[in-house]
Amino acid sequence: MWKHFIERLPQDYTLNRPIETEELQKAEELLGVSFPDELVSLLKTTDGINDTFGDHLIWPAYRMIEENLDMRSTDCFKPFDCLLFIAGAGNGDLFAYSILNGSIRKNDIYVWNHIDDSQIWIASSLKPFIKGWIDGTITI
Repeated sequence: MWKHFIERLPQDYTLNRPIETEELQKAEELLGVSFPDELVSLLKTTDGINDTFGDHLIWPAYRMIEENLDMRSTDCFKPFDCLLFIAGAGNGDLFAYSILNGSIRKNDIYVWNHIDDSQIWIASSLKPFIKGWIDGTITI
């Protein structure tokens, strides 16, 4: 499913090795939330998606851990335990799932604005987010 989707994207993106079950469980445990099925499916196909420059379109699990723990330890903004960051926009803004009462209940993707600390809905799930971010129908 994901491999075919990624191969059909208009630019060259590379796949990583699939995540190991233990790595996935560690990420969920460290971040205190079960990842949504669509993200688990992606990570089990490729642990992140890279563009031709080596930047991540979707972060691998280790980077999700690093970025989320880093953001949760900052005092500059409201607490970030209500978001699971999965990618960066390249300008300081980050893309995330919303966590409500300790779980991700919807596949909606939001952008967190690093300037005004706002969160805006941008896609109904991971595939429309990836497609829209690449083809420019999603802008921030």
